[in-house]
Amino acid sequence: MDVIRVSGGARLAGEVSVVGAKNSALKLMAAALLAPGPSVITNVPRITDIAVMAEVLRRLGCEVTAAGDEVGVRVPERPGAEADYDLVRQLRASICVLGPLLARRGYARVAHPGGDAIGSRGLDMHVGGLARMGAEISGEHGFVIASAPDGLRGATIWLDFPSVGATENLLMAAVLARGATEIDNAAREPEIVDLCRMLTAMGARISGAGTSRLEVEGVDQLTPVRHTAVGDRIVAGTWAFGAAMTRGDVTVTGVDPAYIEIALDKLISAGALVETGPQTLRVHMDERPRAVDVVTLPYPGFATDLLPMAIGLASVSEGSSLITENIFDGRFMFVNEMLRLGAQIQTDGHHAVVRGRERLSSAPVRATDIRAGAGLVMAALCTDGVTEISHVHHLDRGYPGFVEDLQRLGADAGRASVPDAPEPTL
Repeated sequence: MDVIRVSGGARLAGEVSVVGAKNSALKLMAAALLAPGPSVITNVPRITDIAVMAEVLRRLGCEVTAAGDEVGVRVPERPGAEADYDLVRQLRASICVLGPLLARRGYARVAHPGGDAIGSRGLDMHVGGLARMGAEISGEHGFVIASAPDGLRGATIWLDFPSVGATENLLMAAVLARGATEIDNAAREPEIVDLCRMLTAMGARISGAGTSRLEVEGVDQLTPVRHTAVGDRIVAGTWAFGAAMTRGDVTVTGVDPAYIEIALDKLISAGALVETGPQTLRVHMDERPRAVDVVTLPYPGFATDLLPMAIGLASVSEGSSLITENIFDGRFMFVNEMLRLGAQIQTDGHHAVVRGRERLSSAPVRATDIRAGAGLVMAALCTDGVTEISHVHHLDRGYPGFVEDLQRLGADAGRASVPDAPEPTL
């Protein structure tokens, strides 16, 4: 088992570059299924989630290659139609092959997804939207089975919640459906806009990208493309909060600051100096942060993926903060680990009251998901000793070269393998 050991007291300073967003690159890889032939996606992070998605596509008959930050996907004329549980359980994003497979093959059998344990995330909106487009949906032995032997047809779909996953699946199904599809209350995230750009380059007819209403005019076929993934706003936000928490000075390149405008505004309210430019941002903090309240909302609101970093900031701020989580009911699971670091946090439903301390105390903690792991590392930088974070395979799913970036920014951090604990015996 690998762990990350972090010595507290370091001030993050310097420049760090972020690559493409995992939440975009994964869906772009799935979108390649819509066109037979070779598509290439660049600016792809080298993380385990990308490797899992590559294997999902290989088992569907695709040839997948990776070199540097490029991933090539060569799609056969007739891809497979089944995504197995042993892979899908590792990566919730793999459910996004459902829409493309149904559009291309008229049939798909995809296992119910796994991924991070951050609360219930059902497939009702995915299934309901595809049904309105003429698909017959059933469940059997842990699989979602969708069939549309006569092809999908355009429909008007209203999403009860602006779900990113449902928007992506329905969008990718609609581009090859007969007629026009309208998706109302659609997600507006930059990753959705990025997907629309790639699909449009492939020949899709889409309007409304970046708004809550997507209009799609179905086409008969799409062609493969070369596309560059948008920069990862969550990784950028992680470094921005780390700079504020450690009273540091960090410049982040490779992402549009507008994608995390509200998060940066919170850092300004906390006392940080924030400077932005094209594909770059700088966060500089000299004093102890001031407490600020945070409410997570769908984009363009404060991103739920940055909530662990917001709680970390509140834990070392002057005063008390109210943190409200409106997206995932299990996002506060990692609070118990923060309590081990001495944070003063009380939770009640989807609210957390955090009373800041001058410094946290080191302790062994466990990453419960990708973003919780990053938040714990940032909190460990604010402790009085050495903190060991275990289960860091979660971090490998979202942060390429994370420890190396920490070291370049001045942190005393390292990764090590430790033996698994022996099984208890009588």
